[in-house]
Amino acid sequence: MKFIKKNYYRPGEDESELLAGFRRTGNLELLGRLYQSYMPLVYGLCLKYLKDEDASKDAVMQIFEQLIDKLQKHEVNSFKSWLYTLTRNYCLMELRTHSKAVFIPAEDSYLAGYSGSDFSIDESNEKALNVMERCMESLPEEQRISINLFYLQEKCYKEVSEITGFDMNKVKSYIQNGKRNLKICMEKRSGNE
Repeated sequence: MKFIKKNYYRPGEDESELLAGFRRTGNLELLGRLYQSYMPLVYGLCLKYLKDEDASKDAVMQIFEQLIDKLQKHEVNSFKSWLYTLTRNYCLMELRTHSKAVFIPAEDSYLAGYSGSDFSIDESNEKALNVMERCMESLPEEQRISINLFYLQEKCYKEVSEITGFDMNKVKSYIQNGKRNLKICMEKRSGNE
């Protein structure tokens, strides 16, 4: 891959020291040295999901930009596994953004009219999805993020906790309350439209 600088990563460098150094100073060179060794893996994972070389190369750069912000907010113990999860989530969100197929959890009774994980959007489904999107936007941030990760990205409680930095009990509460608030909002808006 032409966009990787050779010998940028210094063999023998301790990843935890690079990560701690970046978090402490915000020095992008440290983050770059840490990320550089994983770029081929990130590119490969993106290519697996996105099935497009140019989109995968762009994703590698976008994920690096996300790291700058996310690593300042989240405590990361295993950079490799955390980066894998971040990359996978990025790719899934890209696919979701550019796809006409939408996943909706079938077990939620207020969405019982939808079955299967993928479906074509017809006019009535599109209306229901628009209502759901508006209701998702109205949720408090913690609930919206937790609901998105748990239901739409199919993360378990532990993964949601690791990705967000929220305490496990808080994640469960955000999901339960968010699901209830989403249902109430959807019922109100569906009745008004």
